[in-house]
Amino acid sequence: MRAFRPMKAVAFIIAATIFEAVGDALMRIALHYHVMPGRIMLFASATVLLAMYGAFLNLAPVEFATATGIYLASLFIAFQVVNYPFFRHTPSPGVLLGGTFIVVGAAIIYFSK
Repeated sequence: MRAFRPMKAVAFIIAATIFEAVGDALMRIALHYHVMPGRIMLFASATVLLAMYGAFLNLAPVEFATATGIYLASLFIAFQVVNYPFFRHTPSPGVLLGGTFIVVGAAIIYFSK
């Protein structure tokens, strides 16, 4: 049972980052959407997703300080993945290099315990 705890924590954190990335994207779209019923639906959807982000991140069965590295790395990856289908924006080489440092740093934090 104990072996499932880290996997469960990682699953909660990854779900939270997906909710946050998609919720932020929908919020950005809603701010510039001109048709009111669609705008309201986008705001409502973003609100639900961002609430789920907060719930999942805080329900993860791990101390927040321990989760920080995984959270930041998965957040960077989720933002880059969501950025393309929603906004047709690909990351620049500088963003990819910086993201590599984020992911490597997260691995160092996670595996050095």
